[in-house]
Amino acid sequence: MMVYFTLFIVAFLSATLLPLGSEALLLYDMNLVGYSWLFLWCVATLGNTLGSVLNYWLGLKGEVYLEKRGKLSAEKMQRSRALFDKYGAFVLLLSWAPLIGDPLTFAAGVLRYDVKRFLFLVFLAKGGRYAVLFLFAKMAV
Repeated sequence: MMVYFTLFIVAFLSATLLPLGSEALLLYDMNLVGYSWLFLWCVATLGNTLGSVLNYWLGLKGEVYLEKRGKLSAEKMQRSRALFDKYGAFVLLLSWAPLIGDPLTFAAGVLRYDVKRFLFLVFLAKGGRYAVLFLFAKMAV
């Protein structure tokens, strides 16, 4: 049970703006005897998706505060709006990607993107990344 809890926490935190990764822990957990790969996938995907929801909420609630504190520039906001305007929600399919994924989920909150679409696209992206990781791990065994 502790394996699943630890994976959830690490997956959650790695989806926030903290510099963490959950893939190594997931691969390690996959090699432990007696743990369901499907349940590991579910736990990692749920944790990672909920971490992105936290980013969304922070963007939704924190835009004014961050602008006042100088942490969020009008230029960054302009670029984010342009990206969402040009490519639509499908940029959220990159929410799994290192370095750009977390800021994209934050920007979605700032831009007040539809939360249902957000959840669907982010869950798809995060779950898809872990599924591909599982596939490669399975092929390597």
